[in-house]
Amino acid sequence: MNPIILDPTQDPDQDHTNVLHPHHPHHHIDAPAAFKRDIDSDGICWLTFDTPDSSANVWNHATLDQFDAQIEEVHRDSTIRALVIRSAKPRVFVAGADLKNLSTLPPDQLNELLILGQDVFTHLESLRIPKIAMIHGACVGGGYEMALACDIRIASDDDATRIGLPETQLGLIPSWGGSTRLPRLIGVPKALDLIVRGKTLKPHHSKKLGLVDHVLPIENLEAFAKKLALSEHPPLDHHRFHPTQLSPLPQLLRLYTKTTLRNKYPWMAKNPTAPLSAIDVVTRGATRTVEKSLAIEQRTMRELIGTTSTKRFIETFFRKEAASKKLPAHLAEVRTTPITHAAVIGSGVMGSGIAYTLASRGTRVVLADTTPDALANGFTRIRKLLRGGVKSHAITRVQARDLDDRIQPTHETVPLQHQQLIIEAIVENLPAKKALFADLASRTSPTTILASNTSALSITEMAKDVPHPERVIGLHFFNPAHLMPLVEVVTHPGNTPEVIATAIKYIQSLGKTPILVNDRPGFVVNRILMPYLLGAVALAEQLHDPWEIDDAMLEFGMPMGPLRLLDEIGFDVALHVEQTLRAEHGNRLPTTNLLQRLVESGHLGAKNHKGFYRAHHEKSGPQPNTDILKYLTPKSYPPYKEKSDIANHLNQFMQEEAALCLEEGVTATAANIELAMILGTGYPPFRRLLP
Repeated sequence: MNPIILDPTQDPDQDHTNVLHPHHPHHHIDAPAAFKRDIDSDGICWLTFDTPDSSANVWNHATLDQFDAQIEEVHRDSTIRALVIRSAKPRVFVAGADLKNLSTLPPDQLNELLILGQDVFTHLESLRIPKIAMIHGACVGGGYEMALACDIRIASDDDATRIGLPETQLGLIPSWGGSTRLPRLIGVPKALDLIVRGKTLKPHHSKKLGLVDHVLPIENLEAFAKKLALSEHPPLDHHRFHPTQLSPLPQLLRLYTKTTLRNKYPWMAKNPTAPLSAIDVVTRGATRTVEKSLAIEQRTMRELIGTTSTKRFIETFFRKEAASKKLPAHLAEVRTTPITHAAVIGSGVMGSGIAYTLASRGTRVVLADTTPDALANGFTRIRKLLRGGVKSHAITRVQARDLDDRIQPTHETVPLQHQQLIIEAIVENLPAKKALFADLASRTSPTTILASNTSALSITEMAKDVPHPERVIGLHFFNPAHLMPLVEVVTHPGNTPEVIATAIKYIQSLGKTPILVNDRPGFVVNRILMPYLLGAVALAEQLHDPWEIDDAMLEFGMPMGPLRLLDEIGFDVALHVEQTLRAEHGNRLPTTNLLQRLVESGHLGAKNHKGFYRAHHEKSGPQPNTDILKYLTPKSYPPYKEKSDIANHLNQFMQEEAALCLEEGVTATAANIELAMILGTGYPPFRRLLP
């Protein structure tokens, strides 16, 4: 094989194509075998990736070395007519690089791994026989980069199959050939969009965009791979070139995409980011040779991997993975009950969103409300979500139909004995919720979990008068429920470990990330968020241009400014949460009566187009509502002149409240608090909320 570059400090624009290098020494061949090679009577080599004692296949020094040795054996065997690469794992083809290994390697070993990965996949690409990636399950990151080095990619249509290059979501870039080969396969514009956004796609969408060549049922994959391998003229993808590589298109795309990204995410202008680096790598590499493009990948990856930002992104990824897949240590051995039937009470925005979320993962859902009109409005929202899901390729038409069939509407009082879980999503009023739970207790099994979607009210109070109070728990979804990944699982002292563990396990089965919190007003996210929002409202009263506050927080890294967020929440809802928290925390919250005055004057935010912004326009975005200015009393000398001062002032509210949450034991760890804020509010992962 021919490594691309010996010295990583060499200029990537220097030509290395005339230098031959020996094979990498295989230092990890003695590691447990992760590959099995079978050659059938037709001369097809079936190479199966199956990492021992692991549910996933990942790339590290050992597996790359072993894979390279297998490729070399195939290269030496002249009887082999074609190579098919497959996985023995039921839900994973190759899950990319071993991130734990990647994030802890010293610089010299990291550099060796970057070079090794590129060289091994180039070795694979250089084989002069048809190479077929037979994909079933997750094929992401380095897994898909390996598939790109093959001539043909076929994928199962199974729901477990996901394909793409999500590295930018971890603060990295595809650096084992993905940033080089994908633009040459599908064109620079499409590849740039997928790589910069870090998107992973379902099989049929992948085929539509050209990431794979064929999609078919899993039971047909092997026969089809064999048919392709034995065809008289199988396609060989050796010297790919796409017309979009021609100048000046890559240069124009670089300018346009960077400008668009910085306008949409102002914080990127002052922070080193993987998406901006990916734009440079893809567009600069597209106009150079493959060898030079691969060298640019290496150089950029080395720069990114050492940054604090990337380390924080990777750290957050591991926290999210653990919270999304494992029970907390003290519940690890607790027996849980599968939930297949549920009911959602209340078909408003949150109720219909929760029902959609549950049904999308196979749960049969009774959606109940008091009137036919309310139910009709709820189903209108659900069907809008279904149409959007089909349009965006998140679900197929068949899946949309099946999802719709799993939701049963009712405006009558019906028995709910067979539902293992009831989630109430009615008005945020404690007496109303207590009355509902008393009624539900008479219509459900004693083992049915009764959950409240409250954002701030006491679960302990709701459980007081309910028979078997141990089954009452909080499941606080965030809006929009089908998209937001966080669910706060709120417990009270009477809950049993079985109820808590079952709730957590079920939330995980929905593809959500549960954070276990104790029953304290506002829980974690709203408690930390409210002082920040009220601080922004108090500051807005003093500024001639209050919308500068939102600009400051966008530059800080928040996905939405606090004033616009208040518009989306609704001033009336925010005021209710403020009153609940102020009753508990008193003067610790910033003092302002602006929200009260706005609500009394009929200003409710986005819901009635009377907020800090006017109605959101698709092209121009939300426009400032200058009518708000008459409710403000700006100072001649504003307290803050620089946007960074505004951001630091408002961030301090969040930091101080987060520290108090940790001190009071609202949740177990600082990591839980930070993860909840990242997933629930979009708090920038590259910043630390707690020391």
